[in-house]
Amino acid sequence: MQGQGGFARWAEEEWDRTKETGTFIISLDFELYWGVRDKCPIERYSGHLQGARLAVPAMLELYKAYDVHVTWATVGFLFCRNKRELLQRLPKRQPAYEEQRLSPYPELHQIGQSELDDPFHYAPSLIQLIRSCPHQHIGTHTFSHYYCLAPGQDVYTFQADVTAAIQVAGEWGIKIGSLVFPRNQINEEYLAACAEMGIACYRGNESTWQYEADGYGRNSLLKRALRVADSYLNLSGHHCVSLEDIHKSYPFNIPSSRFLRPYSTRLRVLEPLKLRRIFSGMTFAAKHGLVYHIWWHPHNFGVNLTENINSLHKILKHYKKLQERYGMKSLSMEELSEQILTQAPLGKPVEEMRRGCIL
Repeated sequence: MQGQGGFARWAEEEWDRTKETGTFIISLDFELYWGVRDKCPIERYSGHLQGARLAVPAMLELYKAYDVHVTWATVGFLFCRNKRELLQRLPKRQPAYEEQRLSPYPELHQIGQSELDDPFHYAPSLIQLIRSCPHQHIGTHTFSHYYCLAPGQDVYTFQADVTAAIQVAGEWGIKIGSLVFPRNQINEEYLAACAEMGIACYRGNESTWQYEADGYGRNSLLKRALRVADSYLNLSGHHCVSLEDIHKSYPFNIPSSRFLRPYSTRLRVLEPLKLRRIFSGMTFAAKHGLVYHIWWHPHNFGVNLTENINSLHKILKHYKKLQERYGMKSLSMEELSEQILTQAPLGKPVEEMRRGCIL
């Protein structure tokens, strides 16, 4: 490995100054227990969920210090201040999943009355904290953590669900412009419906087969092993994307480049490899005018909070170096889509793009 001076000279030689400025994007799947309720008993996951409530303000402090713009894809249930409000906001059309455990609706009677007695199912205080921090944008993770590829659901219940999410956010004065599909179950047949509801962008998946989602939320042992290995070694590329590629369809697909895997005591010896993998992708994007998109869940930081925040700190410090050296900028998903709509680099009228046409 070269010294810092050698790396800097090499980087300058490789930098293509004719390209667009690179873009660094962070999106977070803010879901608390709604995102794992069908996977893990609450008793087993309470440490992560309690820690998530400490992780959110800790992350916000770093974002503020480094002037980083972030999209918080938030489950609509979390906006509700109490159980009565939540029950009043339920959509009339609800998914009829073949696997009944996927639906949270039959279990709503079991949750607490408000954030005070049930901090795992409500989060208005955290949402308010996010709103009060500069350059933080709130998108949707659907209303009920809706599974868009699960057998038994359809576009009508999807529209009802997302409409409920948009409405509850609207009561807070928040205009929803982005969507992260729960479990990354991207249903391309639903994208036109997203455009009709005013959603300008969504987070797509990495382009290699091990990152494809299925409707049952199951992944083969081989897929899981390759994903883990790819977090530490460059097995599938940097997964950066150009603005031109993002511009090809509407709503805009702003795909993931990397999931920030949480700190593991068992794999702590590999932490330097994980960070180097991320740094390398960020640097590649900065030098070639591409978009690098990293994501995770706040509850991923809930255990080993100090170590996870330290990793994030290192990532943001690296971003700052790339900003100073190459002009890399930090944008939320919403800001990037608005930039594309405003510039319309391929010459298509903005209103034509908003109607969801293919460019």
